[in-house]
Amino acid sequence: MEAKKEIAVQNFKKGYNCCQAVACAYCEELGVKKEDMFRMTEGFGLGMGGLKDTCGAVTGMFLIISLANSAGDMEKPLATKMDTYAKFREATEKFREKNRSIYCRDLKNMEGPQPLVCCTQCVEDAAALVDEYFREKQK
Repeated sequence: MEAKKEIAVQNFKKGYNCCQAVACAYCEELGVKKEDMFRMTEGFGLGMGGLKDTCGAVTGMFLIISLANSAGDMEKPLATKMDTYAKFREATEKFREKNRSIYCRDLKNMEGPQPLVCCTQCVEDAAALVDEYFREKQK
């Protein structure tokens, strides 16, 4: 799979929210209609619908990792769940190492004079981690 972080950033610059920007970059490879993903993720920008909680780019990263990692076996719902959780924790740690937080309110530094990290950088970093996930999965 080719790197999609550039597509995610382009999506964001077109006006997609941070979650949409990341999640929609991977639709084709995962067999999801881009329009459906766009609609499903509409409310997840600005840290969960403007609540400034978990960064939307991180949420988009989680959605794609979950979709790609899940066995999708509704008869055995635990088949891949713990592995998916572990992948979330690993990606979260890497995102935190670079950006110090996964929370929109911290990243945007709501209490300070300027953002700690700009949204475009969060989109790029989250998509880069998804790209890394797919590279590791192919090994």
